[in-house]
Amino acid sequence: ECSCNLFRAAAEAGPHHILKMYKTNGSVVNISPRLEANSEDSYYRLEVVASDLQSVAMPPELDNMEYRLRHLESKVIEDVGKTSDIICELKSHVESFKRKLESVEHLSWMGLFKDDGDQQLSKSQKPKTPQLSVQEEREQVRRKFLNMSSLQVTEEVRELLKTPLFDNWQWEEAEMLVLLQVMYTDLDFLTAFHIELEVLQNFLFEVYCHYNSIPFHNFQHCFCVTQMMYGLIWLTDLRNKLGRIDLLIMLTSALCHDLDHPGYNNVYQINARTDLALRYNDISPLENHHCAVAFGILSKPECNILKNLTSEQYKHIRGGMIKCILATDMARHNEILNKFKVMQPVFDFTNKEHKEVLMKIMVKVSDISNEARPMAVAEPWLDCLLQEFFNQSDTEKLKGLPVTPFMDRDKVSKPSSQTNFIRFVLLPLFTELTKLFPCLEQHILEPVRRALEYYSDMERASKGEGGSTKP
Repeated sequence: ECSCNLFRAAAEAGPHHILKMYKTNGSVVNISPRLEANSEDSYYRLEVVASDLQSVAMPPELDNMEYRLRHLESKVIEDVGKTSDIICELKSHVESFKRKLESVEHLSWMGLFKDDGDQQLSKSQKPKTPQLSVQEEREQVRRKFLNMSSLQVTEEVRELLKTPLFDNWQWEEAEMLVLLQVMYTDLDFLTAFHIELEVLQNFLFEVYCHYNSIPFHNFQHCFCVTQMMYGLIWLTDLRNKLGRIDLLIMLTSALCHDLDHPGYNNVYQINARTDLALRYNDISPLENHHCAVAFGILSKPECNILKNLTSEQYKHIRGGMIKCILATDMARHNEILNKFKVMQPVFDFTNKEHKEVLMKIMVKVSDISNEARPMAVAEPWLDCLLQEFFNQSDTEKLKGLPVTPFMDRDKVSKPSSQTNFIRFVLLPLFTELTKLFPCLEQHILEPVRRALEYYSDMERASKGEGGSTKP
């Protein structure tokens, strides 16, 4: 009893924890009074494997084995009409092994890990990792990114990356950084603008670090907007219609368009008289900030993907990015769309003003393009957006500020928030762009029409009405 308490103290374990002891070679040692004395060279390693008997579940491999045995048994009965002796014997062994595992004296021989929570434990679970600090988490992402960056991305992924069908939810942050590197590489930016790979990687990582962990305007949103822009460049064959420098402006603007977003929109910034609103005189405070952060990153020599360009090229890119990022302020939506509507029938790819407006439209479309994606990808994004909206309206109520109506959880429903947005914002914008690029009808316009139908049906159902709505 005394030695057991000593072991528990050494392992910082409680009275109900179950311990497992290893030799230096990894083999398990039986904890007993006859335990051999150890030395500095032959130390023992203690590990807490479970909190109590109730916290232990059968390893999934065993459940899987049982399932396969049952399946095999049914096939044998089907073929020969009875259970064979060998299957009966195997079932007996499995049952016997399960009984042994359920016995406390055998727990120290199981490959279980401690979990202080209420969750059950199984062999397949990993040890509970300590909560990483933001800095440690970022460093982990950086290591993964650099380790993976030299791997070849499959042709299938490369092709999917060029379409609105791409599913961002399947990828972790380090992988998304690799895919962003692929975008810059496949558009031939590294060669054309003499960008060193290491500098691009530093730039992409710094961009990742400057997106906040908030429900919607986070790094995943940044990736989605950039991926949609990349897809639109390929779908509309813009590589043969615009100069490569303009493509660089659009892709990098998409990447940087929401840098350091705080999760509260411009109306809130202005009403709450935040530092950003004061700094930018209430004029697009967020968009001005996103832009300033972008060029702050580019001002670091190790991140400056523009460092090998002429001063004229730099000036053109900086001016273009400022225009494109500031254009994402939805308060300017009608102004920019109306300009494009006037130009569209006589659009000229050699006209500087026409090109500038198109670039703004392309960034705007990419920014609000979630509903052009498959519903399984788009709908979770709406949940994220509403969470951010509701956070803002809750804060506005607490601070006694005017409450933004379309963010008020007491007034907005999921379908109602989308039907109006699709009808009055998305469809007019996407329709106008499709007139210039008819191929976008199937890629973005049709999916958005289907989304309107889906949310209209949902809205009607929530009001207890039947039928289907065709836009």
